[in-house]
Amino acid sequence: MVTIYDGKPGLSRRELLKRGGIGALLVISGSAVISPEHAWGLETSALKPETMATLIQMARDIYPHDQVPDKYYAIAVKGHDEQAGKDSAYKTMIEDGIAELDKKSGDGGYRGLGWEEQRVAVLKQIEATPFFQAIRGGLVVSLYNQKEVWPIFGYEGESFSKGGYIARGFNDIEWL
Repeated sequence: MVTIYDGKPGLSRRELLKRGGIGALLVISGSAVISPEHAWGLETSALKPETMATLIQMARDIYPHDQVPDKYYAIAVKGHDEQAGKDSAYKTMIEDGIAELDKKSGDGGYRGLGWEEQRVAVLKQIEATPFFQAIRGGLVVSLYNQKEVWPIFGYEGESFSKGGYIARGFNDIEWL
């Protein structure tokens, strides 16, 4: 990654506080989205890295789980990049959808909105669009089908290989 110093300070304290100060720092470099704080990166092939970074934030706002790291949201939206590489109409829908999302968000775009409530309000404006439905529908499967996130939610996975649920606590009613 190349950083060009233009003589201006990076992010002032005032700007940090104005943006909310909380959230993942995602660096866009070439055709990649990188999280230096958490040591993961996502290379893009069809969609712009800025689009992928916005999709990651959008995924977190649609299905918010504070305990789930951003890398799992990145894995969940990677399928949109792969689909966009195969289908130019799909790519156009995603890129145009992100452009519209940024336009409705004002200066700084969707990722520039500092508060989750602000981003959710913008998402509510577009929730009936095919773009939003494609992202939301894809996330249901791509986020929650990752075996690495299951322990975070307390899900042990399928039970058949472990003898089924009957012998593994199905009838535990200690809470009653």
